[in-house]
Amino acid sequence: MKDGSEEKVSDIGEFGLIDRIGALIGRKGVSSERVILGMGDDTASFLPRPGYEILATCDSMVEGRHYLPGFFSSFDLGRRAMDSNISDVGAMGGRPLYALITLGLEADTAVHEVEELYRGFLAELAPFGASIIGGNVTRSGSGMFIDIFLIGEVEQGKSVRRRGARPGDAVLVTGCPGEAAAGLELLVHGPRDVPLSDHPLVRAFRTPSHRALVGEAVARTGRVTAMIDTSDGFLGDLGHILEASGVGAELFEEKIPVSGALREGALMLGRDPLAFFLGESDDYELIMTCDPLHAAFLGGVAARCCSAPLTEVGRITAGSGITLCLSGGGRRALEATRWDHFRPMGDPSRA
Repeated sequence: MKDGSEEKVSDIGEFGLIDRIGALIGRKGVSSERVILGMGDDTASFLPRPGYEILATCDSMVEGRHYLPGFFSSFDLGRRAMDSNISDVGAMGGRPLYALITLGLEADTAVHEVEELYRGFLAELAPFGASIIGGNVTRSGSGMFIDIFLIGEVEQGKSVRRRGARPGDAVLVTGCPGEAAAGLELLVHGPRDVPLSDHPLVRAFRTPSHRALVGEAVARTGRVTAMIDTSDGFLGDLGHILEASGVGAELFEEKIPVSGALREGALMLGRDPLAFFLGESDDYELIMTCDPLHAAFLGGVAARCCSAPLTEVGRITAGSGITLCLSGGGRRALEATRWDHFRPMGDPSRA
C-alpha cells in the first residue's frame, strides 16, 4: 500500500479526489449561512446580501506560461493563484465571498500536492470568511492548470472602476511594484553562488501580497476616482486607467518608491531598478487616482490596513500618453507595455 506522500491522482480517481478535497474543505474551510448549496450538487447557490453589488472575476494559472513548478511549493502556488483573484475584487473596492476552482491535473500528480494547493487557497480566503463552494477536476493534456472563479461583493454605489480618473488627479500606488519581477529575474538569471531562497524579492515573487483590504477601505471613503491592480505591471495597468478615462499622466521620477531590496537586486542583475518598477510584474499592488487634496487622507486609511506605503507618484493630465519627469530635469515619453498571453515569449520562465 502506498503511503500518503506516494499516492497519485490516478490511484484514487476523479471522484475519490473530489471526496478528498471536499473533506479537506469541510475541515479547514469557512462555512457561510448564506450558502444554500455548496460542493456536491450540480451547481452551488447562495443568497446575495441586500444593498450590495455582486462582483465576479476569473483568472487562470497555466504551468509553463504563468509559473514554473520548481519555483513554488504547492501551498504557495495555491496562495498565489487565489491572491490574483482576490486582488481583482479588491481593486473594485470589494471583498471575496465564494470561490469555484477548476484544476487540470496529470494522472501522476501526487494527491498530497493537490491537498496542499487547497490549503493555500483556503489560507487566503479565511481572513475574509470566504469559502470554496464548488469547482471541477479534469485531466490535462500536459502540465497543470488552475482556474479560479471568484465571487465577491461591494456596497451598492461604492465600487471603483478604471474610468473615473480626471485631469489634475493625483496618481497613487501601494507598495513597490517591480519586486516580484526582480525576484523572478534573480531566480532565473541571478548569481548561482549566492543563496536566494529567502531574499525579499524572491519572497515577493513566490508569495505576493494582495491589497484587497486597502481597496475596500479606500473605496468606502468615496474619494477614489479610479483604481486597478498591478497584475500587468505598473505602466500597463496605469495605461488601462488612462485609456478607460480618456486622459494622460505624468510621473515624477524622484517620487517613485524603490525599496532597498529592489536596488540591491537590480545591482546584482546589472539592471535599472526603475525599469523593474515600470515594467511587467505581477505584484498585485493597487494604483488609484484621487483629488490631490485627498491623497494624505487616503494614505492614512491605507496605513490602517497594511504596512505597505501609499505613495503619490504622478498626476493625471489632459490628452493622452505617459510622460516621466526626470529628477535631473527633462521629460521622457513612456510606453504603456502590457502583458499579453499570446505574445511570443523569448524566455519561457517569465511569469
